[in-house]
Amino acid sequence: MWVLKTIAAAFSMFSAVPVPRFRWQEPQLRWLLCAFPLVGAAIGLALWIWEILWEILSLPPILWGAGASLLPVWMTGGIHLDGFADVWDALSSRAVPKRRQEILRDPHCGAFAVLHLCMYFTASLALWTALEPDGRVILCMALAFVLSRALSGFLLLTLSVAEGSRMAEAFQSHASERAKTILAAEAALSAAGVLSAGGVSGLLMLAAAGLAVWRYVETARACFGGTSGDLAGWFLQRAELWMLAALVLGQYMGF
Repeated sequence: MWVLKTIAAAFSMFSAVPVPRFRWQEPQLRWLLCAFPLVGAAIGLALWIWEILWEILSLPPILWGAGASLLPVWMTGGIHLDGFADVWDALSSRAVPKRRQEILRDPHCGAFAVLHLCMYFTASLALWTALEPDGRVILCMALAFVLSRALSGFLLLTLSVAEGSRMAEAFQSHASERAKTILAAEAALSAAGVLSAGGVSGLLMLAAAGLAVWRYVETARACFGGTSGDLAGWFLQRAELWMLAALVLGQYMGF
């Protein structure tokens, strides 16, 4: 029963999917991030259903791209995009790490956040529309949604925490010591799946994910003095977009 409650807690926190509400207890807090990649699996399933409907209804490619671009936002409630926007506001300030942390905690949305959100959705719409969907492509992106969350959870528990980041501190203080091992295993299995399903395109996707990890680690250390929930969301959005771009590149190169 506690396993189901942990999964429900993960969906309650990291998605807009309706789940039963209950008071969280110690087991849910200890293993919550381990269930985080299941949200990615649910998004992958929804993407597969959307692709089937798109084919049945013979809709134009632009509607395939629009639906695929908006689907993850709809299913997550935009929780990770919030961090994405906040981090770009902070980075664009060119301020010292302490001031950047203050900007992360500011509930207002600045001009740089709006600008980067517009660029993100433009790129997402263009890439999804350019992608020619089939079973292999859908599987690769479904696994990418899982991989991004496994990596995000693992790094949130591994990196030093930025001063004042209460969410990251709470996860690190309550998570089981084995949670990192489980998240690393989930990341490895989903990466192996991407490589098996995508071949050379899958290899390009993993390279893009690796580049996103490197950028995340360097940005957290140099610009914020550690990680935070906002930075974890910023990384997740970028990793997924970069893996999508790599998949489109691989497809157009004939891989």
